[in-house]
Amino acid sequence: MAVQKLNITDFLEKAKTLPVLDVRSPSEFSHAHITGAISLPLFTDEQRKVVGTAYKKESREKAIKIGLDYFGPTMRSMVETVEKITKGAPQEVLVHCWRGGMRSGAVAWLLDLYGFKVYSLAGGYKEYRRWINRQFEKKRNYKIIGGYTGSAKTLLLHQLEADGHAIIDIEGLANHRGSSLGGIGQKPQPSQEMFENLLGRALAKLDEAEFIFIEDESQRIGNTQIPLPVWQQMKESTVYFLEIPFEKRLAFLSIEYGKLPKEDLKDAILRIQKRLGGLETQNAINYLESNNIEACFGILLRYYDKWYLKGTLSKKSMIKIEAENIALQQNAALLMKQIWKK
Repeated sequence: MAVQKLNITDFLEKAKTLPVLDVRSPSEFSHAHITGAISLPLFTDEQRKVVGTAYKKESREKAIKIGLDYFGPTMRSMVETVEKITKGAPQEVLVHCWRGGMRSGAVAWLLDLYGFKVYSLAGGYKEYRRWINRQFEKKRNYKIIGGYTGSAKTLLLHQLEADGHAIIDIEGLANHRGSSLGGIGQKPQPSQEMFENLLGRALAKLDEAEFIFIEDESQRIGNTQIPLPVWQQMKESTVYFLEIPFEKRLAFLSIEYGKLPKEDLKDAILRIQKRLGGLETQNAINYLESNNIEACFGILLRYYDKWYLKGTLSKKSMIKIEAENIALQQNAALLMKQIWKK
């Protein structure tokens, strides 16, 4: 057998059914990786640093010799790890490193020698990143779901998905709901690069979709940012704005966020103190501490309504949809009725 190099398209097609082994260092992998890949580092972070320094300051040959000193003792454990991944028998696997060079070449050689059928990615992870960025450049038909805070836009998005429509849940990919309260109770946010990887793969799966529903967002979501090409297309797209009565949204928000830890809610309120104003900030905190959740969120909701309204003035095209309540199936039907009118 021989190791076969694949272009990115063929590599990702095989990745649907075969394990992807990322042989970069642990820190490279934890920062960002191909979705679904398994970390199988050839070197530790410290070892990679030593090899890299030798390559830059001494010679390629010196770096390879040092790398071989590290690689030799780990060969058996590496093979056994891959056997566990493939459930005992040498099978087909995909391997990549940063540029598709020596690291993936060394691991691919070892696995091939042992009896695995090995495919490596031409250009490595760097080529994957180029492919990800190409997904953002593609022209797509986005339908933007807008509405004031507490309109259950994310839940509506998933109702549309259940109804068979294409969606991208950007907040779900970012592990953040977008407001100052948005990170409470969420998993840690991915790095910007990993967020882009997740978004790019999600978009690629929807290449054939007639249109894609996406929630109206600021470009920044917590610590992540929507890539500029996607953001620009979103700004040019029609916003379908759900108008749901204030009291209905307040009731929903009080249930949705009221169960969150008080200290976290207090910290979130203090983060917007400058814009909320000293008096309203203190009133909101006082209501929170006295368990008057609805009064607390009433202050916050009026604040977010004001800022959201300011943002809507820059929307290129907006269609307002009057909804009496937060009824997902009913609101999904109202939305689709407007879309099919077009």
